[in-house]
Amino acid sequence: AALGTETNRMLFLFGWHTWLGESGRPYRFKITLTPKGLPEGGGIYVFVQRRFVFFLFPLYIGKATNFRSRLIGHERWWEAWWKRGATERHVLVIKKSADRARVEEDLIRRYQPRMNDILVPRHANDGPNNPRLRRWWKFKRMFRIPFFG
Repeated sequence: AALGTETNRMLFLFGWHTWLGESGRPYRFKITLTPKGLPEGGGIYVFVQRRFVFFLFPLYIGKATNFRSRLIGHERWWEAWWKRGATERHVLVIKKSADRARVEEDLIRRYQPRMNDILVPRHANDGPNNPRLRRWWKFKRMFRIPFFG
């Protein structure tokens, strides 16, 4: 019974995590600790620093057409792990390139990770580059609806 309880705890901590985008849309990521856990295909990945078991901080958000070729030996992973204390990688499989770009921008705009600098908004009127996100952003600003961020 004790072994089953420990396994359930590990799945809770290292199974899945949901990140919310600036638009408020939830994205469910698989947590991987080793290269063997990387899925086939491409999508979005997040380098994460975990503090005190439950507090997760995204350090870098990126997209890849193939997780295995991109994440094994990634040029930013050593900086994230060595200098900034990254403990794990979160991955979300997305097949279409346009969808990967939209989700990446949505997440970067929400969390503004320390190691990302291109898609981070510079001021309050800096809207998203992606047309779909931009329409939603304008709509929320027009009616003064909080943009979950």
